[in-house]
Amino acid sequence: MLFPTPALGTEDRRVLGEVEELRRGLRFRVQESPTKWTEGLRKFLTADAVAASNSIEGFKVSTVDVEDLIEGEQDVDVSEENREETLAYQRMMTYIQTLHDVQDFHYGKGFLNALHWMLQGHRHTPNKPAGQWRRGAVYVTDARDPTIAAYTAPEAAEVPDLMAELVEWLNTDDGTHPLVRAAMAHLHLVSIHPWADGNGRMSRSLQTLLIAREGELAPEFSSIEAWLGRPGNTWEYYRELRLRGATYRPGQDVSGWVRFNLTAYHQQAQTVSNRLGRSNRVWSLLGSFAEARGLDERLVSALHDVAMSGRVRRTRYERAEGISLQRAQRDLRDLAASDVLTPVGRTRARFYTAGPAFPREALESARTPLPLTDPYAD
Repeated sequence: MLFPTPALGTEDRRVLGEVEELRRGLRFRVQESPTKWTEGLRKFLTADAVAASNSIEGFKVSTVDVEDLIEGEQDVDVSEENREETLAYQRMMTYIQTLHDVQDFHYGKGFLNALHWMLQGHRHTPNKPAGQWRRGAVYVTDARDPTIAAYTAPEAAEVPDLMAELVEWLNTDDGTHPLVRAAMAHLHLVSIHPWADGNGRMSRSLQTLLIAREGELAPEFSSIEAWLGRPGNTWEYYRELRLRGATYRPGQDVSGWVRFNLTAYHQQAQTVSNRLGRSNRVWSLLGSFAEARGLDERLVSALHDVAMSGRVRRTRYERAEGISLQRAQRDLRDLAASDVLTPVGRTRARFYTAGPAFPREALESARTPLPLTDPYAD
């Protein structure tokens, strides 16, 4: 038995309507913005989702480090464990992103287990098998006291039937709004806890997949994983899951869970819209700076990375502009010689940050905090 999807109240329908309007507006703005402006945003959002979802599970890697790892950088100052977790999750998320427009797509037990192998295959052991249902009990311990089971998942013997029911539900369109279905899919999977490890990230990824399949926005603009990974929101996330009880009780009303997710959708759409607007303003400011200084237009992408992410590496700039290694090295050295950039580190580990001559207006625009509204607040 799965949780019944609750009916939306008047306020819920209003918030959902606002989310749809925000997403339509964002889609239009993305389509109207130059590809070079939005490509960096897409990569950032993917990295931010990976960093945030992993951070919930205790793997702490900054978004800018995730961006570098995704770009193939080897000299990133992170532990080997964090590197493996980041790249495994990124590979799975990349695959999920490619599924948004597959015509004959179908959910299945094998498909979900394959995704789990992509996420956890590097940790596979006989006691914690990857890509297979768990064979024993599994608990979510209390963050304040690991001797307390905050949640005990259903018996292992029940998992195959529960997952068969979930797969059937996933493949059946019951007329529920796709964003609400995505939230419910997350709750179903995380409550069943079918694997020995990785259940939280799998549940958040399944929600992202359902949102992506809805097709309103590209997958990297659709995930709420970055929102869930913010410290205050993570606490609220765990609180909402704890409210479902210490054991699997699928007959209960889960309206609070749906409202929590509607808030997440709303505020993440605000966040992405703000990020896009900030990115475009910074790009324009840097374009004017480059023109005034007689700099080649291609240098703006390197300066934009510095303003928005705090640094740029030679390889990232080289790939973004499709130029040779030697050209990229000369460009960055010239910017450093004119104090626009400051080099940090040596040889392959070197990156560049803002120098004394970096345009202050662009940095201020990139770093100015923007407000978020609570859609349920009066």
